[in-house]
Amino acid sequence: MPDLLDLHGQAMAEFGRRVRAVRMDQWARPTPCEQWDVHDLVNHLVTEQLWVPHLLAGGTIAEAGDRFDGDLLGEEPVATWEVAAREARSAWLQPGVLERTVHLSFGDAPATVYLWQMTFDLTVHTWDLAQGIGEDDKLAPELVDSVWEWARTQNFAASGLFAAPVPVSDDADTQTRLIALTGRRT
Repeated sequence: MPDLLDLHGQAMAEFGRRVRAVRMDQWARPTPCEQWDVHDLVNHLVTEQLWVPHLLAGGTIAEAGDRFDGDLLGEEPVATWEVAAREARSAWLQPGVLERTVHLSFGDAPATVYLWQMTFDLTVHTWDLAQGIGEDDKLAPELVDSVWEWARTQNFAASGLFAAPVPVSDDADTQTRLIALTGRRT
């Protein structure tokens, strides 16, 4: 399996490429995430990236308060994504970061668990964003294969974050399986 930090970088690059492809008239378009349009989806991922430096530095959710709440995209959503992504990626690349414990909403967890969650979320939401803006939704096969191997061992139904998995045919490719695992239809 490829290095987890490399996979994260690849997932971030895939999402960033789709963010840079959003045209001005597409920010209000719907996405497969029923509660989010393109703007909301990108805002969600920006917010997640803004949390990374705080949490990897040992901060808690309580300490952050409402600092990362609301619409954080501002007037320049692409630039906001670029800054948030750069800062998050820099935090992940600090020496020894994967040996840390982070304080997440569900409790303390190894940084590797958090990095898998972030990589998974970036990957799935890249597909969502591509669908929302009508761009190429084909994700890098190595990334998809690795994220699938991790995701299929998770109990997403219990988390309540995703709809129930959608059945797929026995010959479905790995990307279709990954997307269906989160209740999305391809």
